[in-house]
Amino acid sequence: MNKGDLIEAVAAKAKLSKAAAGEAVDTVFDAIKGALKKGDKVALIGFGTFAVIKRNARTGHNPATGEKIKIKAKKVAKFKAGAALADAVA
Repeated sequence: MNKGDLIEAVAAKAKLSKAAAGEAVDTVFDAIKGALKKGDKVALIGFGTFAVIKRNARTGHNPATGEKIKIKAKKVAKFKAGAALADAVA
């Protein structure tokens, strides 16, 4: 499922126009993104939790040449599925 498919599913389920559903989906994504940028967690009960974690700098290697490279520290978004979602998929 891609973003377009998600918008169509929301439009059909909520009986909205595709434009309204698209705006709703974009608003949800923007709210999650904004919270993560501030360093907050986003916990959606029954679905999962979005959080930002810090990855430390490390040494890796170029698989083509075998050369060692330095990988910088960075922050990344992480998602952990909630129990209800995990059970639904299992």
